[in-house]
Amino acid sequence: MKQWIALATVAAFSMGAYAQSFPGTKPVAIVVPFAAGGPTDRVARDLAEAMRKQIPGSNFVVENTVGAGGTIGANRVARAAPDGHTLLLFHIGMAATPALYRKLSYKPLEDFEFLGMVNDVPMTLVGKPQLPANTYRDFENYIRANAGKLNIAHAGLGSASHICSLLWQSNLQSKEAMTTIPFNGTGPAMTALIGGQVDMMCDQTTGTTAQIEGGRIKAFAVTTAKPLSTHPVLKYYPSLQEMGMKNFNLTIWHGLYAPKGTPPAVTKMLNDALKKVLKDPDFIKKNEALGALVVNDKRVEPEEHKKFVAAEMIKIKAAVDAAGKYAD
Repeated sequence: MKQWIALATVAAFSMGAYAQSFPGTKPVAIVVPFAAGGPTDRVARDLAEAMRKQIPGSNFVVENTVGAGGTIGANRVARAAPDGHTLLLFHIGMAATPALYRKLSYKPLEDFEFLGMVNDVPMTLVGKPQLPANTYRDFENYIRANAGKLNIAHAGLGSASHICSLLWQSNLQSKEAMTTIPFNGTGPAMTALIGGQVDMMCDQTTGTTAQIEGGRIKAFAVTTAKPLSTHPVLKYYPSLQEMGMKNFNLTIWHGLYAPKGTPPAVTKMLNDALKKVLKDPDFIKKNEALGALVVNDKRVEPEEHKKFVAAEMIKIKAAVDAAGKYAD
């Protein structure tokens, strides 16, 4: 018994000493499970820069590990050494992948330490410039009149645009579903939309705002509960709730995670740094420029972050099961 207590004491002391020296000279990798240049990658790079300022001597870097709707990158972090040097920045896909991938190699609620939410990114329903509709109501009527003839692009299974398109179509209750066209990332999907090769897409404001402002695509609605009345570009578009989709409220939130078993002192240090980042005027300004809002509610706390993800998992699973289309 004494030997067990002694070993436990040594282990606790070692973990405490490690936490005090964290992160040392070793870089902290923020793994983005999507391609470089996409919306989540943009958020991660701004976050890495801001975290460096909050933990003196640290070197936060972004590493892109792409594929399978974000699950390859997430699995990499779930299986990484729990030392705080490998983190995951994932969007709503953290809650969607268990519904889309029924044989997922990790468990989102069990294999990670939750470090807090970062931001909420509204979505926009957009169409190719050649569409005859100019308002959401005209757009909806056009879809119903051309049931079965239209397509909707997304950035790959499990992507933000895929999840949004699923939830929107489920609420639309069109006579015939649109043909979904997956792309390998947001960039190629947006290029196809601008060029008129696809009809529509539902994607994050981080990727659509500049294209809307430049007149390269048409916007019809936002997915938040209320219109984005203070946004310089998107304030002119209604919310889907206003247009009759009861209780429709979707943002593509981002959260930060570490492998399960990361020492509590390290997760606390990372959470404390994140809270300071979320009050950093420069970080807030960069998010606002992307059409994103930094989280300033109780979801910055790890426990509340986890509860929020669990609730989102239930909501998304219902939509995926209703569509009956899975990734595996």
